[in-house]
Amino acid sequence: METYQDEIYLNGLSWAVPPFPADLSALEQAARRVMTPRSFDYVAGGAGSGDTVRENLEAFRRWRIVPRMLTDVSTPSYSTTVLGANLTVPFLLAPVGVLAIVHADGESAVARAAAAAGVPMVLSTAASTPIEQVAAANGDGQRWFQLYWPKDRDFAASLMGRAAAAGFRVLVVTLDTRTLAWRPRDLDRGHLPFLHGIGIQNYLTDPAFQAALAAPVDVDPGAAILRYTQVFGDLSLTWDDLPFVREHWKGPVVLKGILSASDAARAADAGIEGIIVSNHGGRQVDGAIAALDALPEVAQAVGARMSVLFDSGIRGGADMLKALALGAQAVLIGRPYVYGLGLGGEAGVRHVLRALRNDFELTMRLAGLATLSDLRSDCLVRRP
Repeated sequence: METYQDEIYLNGLSWAVPPFPADLSALEQAARRVMTPRSFDYVAGGAGSGDTVRENLEAFRRWRIVPRMLTDVSTPSYSTTVLGANLTVPFLLAPVGVLAIVHADGESAVARAAAAAGVPMVLSTAASTPIEQVAAANGDGQRWFQLYWPKDRDFAASLMGRAAAAGFRVLVVTLDTRTLAWRPRDLDRGHLPFLHGIGIQNYLTDPAFQAALAAPVDVDPGAAILRYTQVFGDLSLTWDDLPFVREHWKGPVVLKGILSASDAARAADAGIEGIIVSNHGGRQVDGAIAALDALPEVAQAVGARMSVLFDSGIRGGADMLKALALGAQAVLIGRPYVYGLGLGGEAGVRHVLRALRNDFELTMRLAGLATLSDLRSDCLVRRP
């Protein structure tokens, strides 16, 4: 059992104040003070009025934990395996793009921190560091690759091939971002990182992408950026296109962005190994259902047939417990580790991962839950 809490208190004996907030929900405001306004708004912002971002957080408040007394939690175990990934505690790092706008070390810092903590990292197609460099930074860590499915099929196949060759073992196909939503915080600043060449490094370094250019990237970077805008998403994709992914990826496939039981069932019927119940952290559809509110019905529908993961709104150990009790096998965290990156690079990410783990472990033990199998829906009540 990790004892990050004890380590912090022992350091306190020498009056060493922790450099980062222990309350992970406070990371956002701390990061606001050190990040540039453009970068902070890009990370923190959501679609439209921001209603879905707020609803994701409020959904967790609607569920309350019911602790159980006099249960033996002296030797707990919260490890599990999801799609071949060995998890000491059931969470992964969600795919977040353009991390160079947050910290100069970007995805490489996250990859090193994830490997050190034994937490799988899901790398975004929209990374500001190429696939191969992130893999090198991650070393022996566990890593998955997230695909924004482009219009150019040769390019899509090339991305998957590069990820597989670099040791990424699970493919996460994002379904809810075939085009970018109306995001006022970015629009008010006239700022989209991709148009400045940030977050398209996996495009610019890809042989199939380069083959469609009239001139090399370094000769005409503007044309390369224009090509990115032309191929980023494919609004014509349907369920009938999924076999293409199977042709080019030999490992497990996960569909990210599922919010309805009917879509979950279609994924299971198609032989997909896993889904992520997610609304993209509120960044795509203003007024959408909170991801946590969608989770129980989806898990009930397909939980026996495939792996059900969850993201959108996790801010601490109690949130993890609630999502797992409502049917998720593991959760993904996004903004908290990005804020940690902004606050302190690799050290900030390590802090977030260690704090989240210890917070979750302590919350489970204090709720009387020694194993993940003890987690059921009756560990929670929904407030009126």
